[in-house]
Amino acid sequence: MPTSPLNPSSIGAKFPVAEWGQMTMCDAERRLLANALLDISNEWFVLVSESCIPIFDFNTTYRYFRNSNQSFLMAFDDPGPYGRGRYNWNMTPEVELDQWRKGSQWFEVHRELAIEIVKDTVYYPKFKEFCRPHCYVDEHYFPTMLTIEAPNRLANRSVTWVDWSRGGAHPATFGRGDITLEFLRRVREGRTCLHNNQNSTMCFLFARKFAPSTLEPLLELAPTVLGFG
Repeated sequence: MPTSPLNPSSIGAKFPVAEWGQMTMCDAERRLLANALLDISNEWFVLVSESCIPIFDFNTTYRYFRNSNQSFLMAFDDPGPYGRGRYNWNMTPEVELDQWRKGSQWFEVHRELAIEIVKDTVYYPKFKEFCRPHCYVDEHYFPTMLTIEAPNRLANRSVTWVDWSRGGAHPATFGRGDITLEFLRRVREGRTCLHNNQNSTMCFLFARKFAPSTLEPLLELAPTVLGFG
């Protein structure tokens, strides 16, 4: 039997290097989900990067996901050049312009949505062929596909905090000098959102992008601010 990126028998096989903005990024994420789904006890799946940190203890994070009636994947309609401007009319009829969505790749999905992502053969070919460089497929594939297939199961927001206030193509990276009590409290409590249709100040469970130099001050503050230790 030929192997595929989502076939468990292909685990350990060689695949193209995952590149930012390329379909190989989505391929890697789908393989991660496929492998995690092999363990039937896994119910929630969170994608984070090496520069992400947890901002609440494990038990708090676990309860947040367990008690949530939606998955946390950002999906929004951006009418500008970096949203709808990236749409390719060859995506029809599977994806119409008014269904095109954009969002962060850092998500948390429940098991049923993880299965939807892994098993997709309808939208994947369209995105692979027509969402090419300058489209940045990792910002559009999952948000668009799940908005079409399961809109009521999405909170349409991420639980990973980032700071875009400095401008540019990438969010701010934080170093040792940025880590203070006030900064961490602002990250944890500085915004309101809806959680199960109720107002909440607990909107984020992870944060990025943190340089290795932040490890020592984070460990010092973790017991009193983040609930670790």
